[in-house]
Amino acid sequence: MRWDELFDDLESQLEQELTAEEIDLEAEEERLRLGRLTIRDRLAALREAQDPARRPRVGVSLTGGLRVVVHPVTVGRDWFSADISDDAPRTLQCLIPLSAVVGLTIPADQVGESLRSRGREVEHPSLPARLGLTFVLRDLCRRRRAVDLVLVSGELHGTIDRVGRDHIDLAVHERGVQRRRSAVLETRIVPLDALVLVRL
Repeated sequence: MRWDELFDDLESQLEQELTAEEIDLEAEEERLRLGRLTIRDRLAALREAQDPARRPRVGVSLTGGLRVVVHPVTVGRDWFSADISDDAPRTLQCLIPLSAVVGLTIPADQVGESLRSRGREVEHPSLPARLGLTFVLRDLCRRRRAVDLVLVSGELHGTIDRVGRDHIDLAVHERGVQRRRSAVLETRIVPLDALVLVRL
């Protein structure tokens, strides 16, 4: 009878130790996973978790002191697109290089969503997740879309003429005017590192 009690006691202690070890291991794995998260991962998780009725509003602090409140739409390799959240009659869209982001502000109830694991995305990245900023800028160039560039040193309006590896050529012209040779005031070569936001 005493032996049964002894073995039951040992079995109970062993079970508690194994459970505690599993909990410690899971906690360590979670700490490692969180340690590998990037700002891009957090934005992508918010974007994936959003339900259309409750789009996340993200405050984005950018290089140069600019701050915008946006609804993330697409998250690329080194950029993201978003709808600017303001009271304008039409929705303004923008592209933001991740290198220009100096901070994000998200509602407290969405912090958990931003930390969620995106296992499938890591194994099989979506097309936008594989595309770099220069690809998107080349598409704007091809479409001859007029843009507002917010730079570290100010703002410019014009049409992107060319996209290089680390820069773009912007034909600067007045707002509301088509990009024609006679309308171009100057061509500005803009390093991508100076780009803070592209307003469409």
